[in-house]
Amino acid sequence: MLQSGITPPSAAVEHFDVLFVGAGLSGVGAAYHLQHGSPGRSYVILEGREAIGGTWDLFRYPGIRSDSDMYTLGYSFRPWEEAKAIADGPSILRYVNDTADLHGIREHIRFRHHVKKADWSSADALWIVEAERTDSGERIRFSCNWLHICSGYYNYQEVYDPGFAGKESFRGTIVHPQFWPEDLDYSGRKVVVIGSGATAVTIVPEMAKTAGHVVMLQRSPTYMVSRPSEDKIANALRKALPSKLAYGITRWKNVLLQMVFFKLARKRPAKVKEKLLEEVRKLLPPDYDVGTHFTPRYNPWDQRLCLVPDADMFEALGKGSASIVTGEIDGFTESGIRLKNGETLDADIVVTATGLKLQLAGDIAFAVDGERRDLSKTLSYRGMMFSDVPNLSYSFGYTNASWTLKADLTGGYLCRLLNHLKTSGAEIALPVREAGIDEVPFLDFSSGYVQRARDVLPKQGSKKPWKLYQNYALDMASLKFASVEDEVIRFLPRGAPVSARLERESEAA
Repeated sequence: MLQSGITPPSAAVEHFDVLFVGAGLSGVGAAYHLQHGSPGRSYVILEGREAIGGTWDLFRYPGIRSDSDMYTLGYSFRPWEEAKAIADGPSILRYVNDTADLHGIREHIRFRHHVKKADWSSADALWIVEAERTDSGERIRFSCNWLHICSGYYNYQEVYDPGFAGKESFRGTIVHPQFWPEDLDYSGRKVVVIGSGATAVTIVPEMAKTAGHVVMLQRSPTYMVSRPSEDKIANALRKALPSKLAYGITRWKNVLLQMVFFKLARKRPAKVKEKLLEEVRKLLPPDYDVGTHFTPRYNPWDQRLCLVPDADMFEALGKGSASIVTGEIDGFTESGIRLKNGETLDADIVVTATGLKLQLAGDIAFAVDGERRDLSKTLSYRGMMFSDVPNLSYSFGYTNASWTLKADLTGGYLCRLLNHLKTSGAEIALPVREAGIDEVPFLDFSSGYVQRARDVLPKQGSKKPWKLYQNYALDMASLKFASVEDEVIRFLPRGAPVSARLERESEAA
C-alpha cells in the first residue's frame, strides 16, 4: 500500500522508465547517453520553457558566448566542428538543437511542463512527478522508475538583487542580463555595467562597439585571462585527421592543460598570480592601474577566472570606448550612480550583472514515502546522487572546467546504474550515509553567488564516495571505470524500506 502523500499511478498517469527534468545542454546529453548506454528504456524530458537550450536559449544579452572552449563544453559523443573554440551563444544553441534532432531526442520532450513536485513510493519503486503546464496551469502527473535532474543550478525566474538604494529615483533604464529586452537601443548612450564576472566581461566590450561609453563598475577585481577564440591546433588537426579523432585529441589536450593550470594555481598561487597580472599588463596601456583594477584580493581559482577571447576587453579599454571604476556603490541618483567615495557616474543605462540566484533541482518539492525531503540536508554521492534518497540523480558540472565534462560522465554512470539494477534484479539504488562522515561545503569557491547558496546546496563528505574532486581524471576513474557497487550504496527490491519511518513500521509489523 502506498504511503500517505503518494498518489497511486493510474491509467491517467503516463509511466516512463526514466524521467529527465530540463532540455538544456545536460538534458539532451543525458538522453543521448540513455539511448546508447542503456537502450530500450522509455523516457521523457519535461522542459518548463518552450524551447531546447536552457541557458543558451534564456540569455540574450550582447556578446553572449561560452566562457569555456567548445572542445570541452561540447559533448564527448559529438565533435564541435566550427572554427571558433570560444563560441557565441547562437552557435551553441544551434549545436544543442542539432544534437537533439540528429538523435531523435526532440520527440521525447514535453515543453511548457514545469515540474513542481516529486513523491517517491518504496512500495512501488517509482516516483510520481507532478508538472504544471505553463501555458494553461493544468497539473499533469507522470510516474517513473528513475528521476534525473538536468535543470542547472540557478533560478530562471529570479536574480540576485543586492538592494541598491535609490533605484526608483534613477531616470534611465536598468536591465539585468538574464532578462535582456530585445528592443534596448544603447547606441551612443552612456552605460554603466555593475559587476566584474564573466557576464560583465562579455557585455562591456560588445556594448562598447556602439555605445557612447561603457563603464565596468566593480566592487573588487577578477582575474582575467585572454586566449584566441580559435584554437589553431584544433583546426589543423581537423584538416589532417577524421573529425572524431581530432576532436578527442583536442578535448584531452584542453582538459590536461586546465588540470595542470588549476593544480599549479593551488600549489603556487603567488607565482600564478604574478604570471596572470604580467599577461594583463602586456595587453593594456603602459600607465594603466593594474594594481587597482585587475589585482583581486583572493588567489587564482578561489573564484572562476574570466576568459577574454581575442583580448576584446583589453582592446576596448585601450581604445577608450570602455573604462573600469573600482569602488563600492552608495546608491542610485536621478542621473546615475553615487559611490561611497563621493564619486558619481552618469548613465543612461545601468546593467546589473550582479550574479545569479542559485537553487538546487529547480523548485521541485521532494518527498520520500510521504515525508518531505530537503536535499540541502543531504550528502552528495559521487557528485550526482543524494544520501538516503532512492533512484534520484542530478547533473552538476565543474566550477573549474567545462560543465559538460562532468555532465557526460554523470550520464554514462547513470546508464551503468540502470544496467546494474536490471541484471541484479533490484529496483532501488540507495546511497546510505555512513556514520562519522565530516560535512564539507558542496563548492569550495569564494564567489558571492556560491557563498549566498551554501544553505541551498547539499554538502559533500570528507572522503570518497562523498567527496567532490573537481577533477575530470579522478571523476572518470570513479564514474566510468570503478564498480557501481561500493560500501555505501544499497541495491534493494521493490518494497524495501528506504526511510527511517518505513524501517520503524517494518520492525513494528
